[in-house]
Amino acid sequence: MIIPKLHYISQGNTSKDILENIQKACTSGAELVVLRYKDASEKKYLKLAKEVIKITTHYQTRLIITDFYKLAKDIKADGVLLEASEATVTFVKKHLYTWQSIGGYANTLADCENLLDHQINYIYLGPFKTSDTENNTKTALGLSGYTAITDVLKTPTPILAYGGVSLQDVTPLLNTDISGIAASDAITQDFDSIKLFNQLLNASSTQEQRHTFE
Repeated sequence: MIIPKLHYISQGNTSKDILENIQKACTSGAELVVLRYKDASEKKYLKLAKEVIKITTHYQTRLIITDFYKLAKDIKADGVLLEASEATVTFVKKHLYTWQSIGGYANTLADCENLLDHQINYIYLGPFKTSDTENNTKTALGLSGYTAITDVLKTPTPILAYGGVSLQDVTPLLNTDISGIAASDAITQDFDSIKLFNQLLNASSTQEQRHTFE
C-alpha cells in the first residue's frame, strides 16, 4: 500500500470522543488514521474499530489498527502499527493479508535497523519533543537525533516523525530526511491543520525525493 506522508493518531478519553475526532479528521481530509484506544481490551477495541471503519471507508481514508493484528485482519483494515505488542513483525505478517502493511515504533538507530531487517513497511521514529502517543519513557530525539539516524540508515523505507510535532516543525524535520509526520495533539486541537500539514509536507519540491512510499 502507499503510505501517506501525514498520519492522524486518534485521540480521546472515550470511544465516543475517538469516533468524533476521527469523523472530524476524515471530513478535514485525513488520508490515514491510526486507531489508538489506550488500555482498551480487545473486545472493546473491536467494537470501536467496527464503527471506525464505517467512517474511514465512507471517506476512503486508510485505517491502521494499533497492535491488535488479528482484529486488523478480521475487519480488513489497511494495516497494523506495532506499539506495545510483544509479537514480532515476522510473526504478525503470517496473520495478515499480503496487502496489509506493518509499521513499528523506533527510538534509536538499533531499533530502526531491527525493524528494517524484518522488512517493516514504515517506521515511527521518535519522540521528537515529548510523545503525544505514549508516556514519556523514551528519549526525545530533536532535530539532531533524526539527522544522526537518517544519515546512517539511508533507507527508502518511509520514516515518520512523531511526538509533539507542530506545524512549525514540519519543514525543519523534512530537512533531516524523514518521510512524513504522525500527529495527534496538533491535529485534534485544530482539524483544519490537516490541510496545512499536507501543504508543508508536499511543498518541498526542491528536496530530493528519496522515499518511495510504496
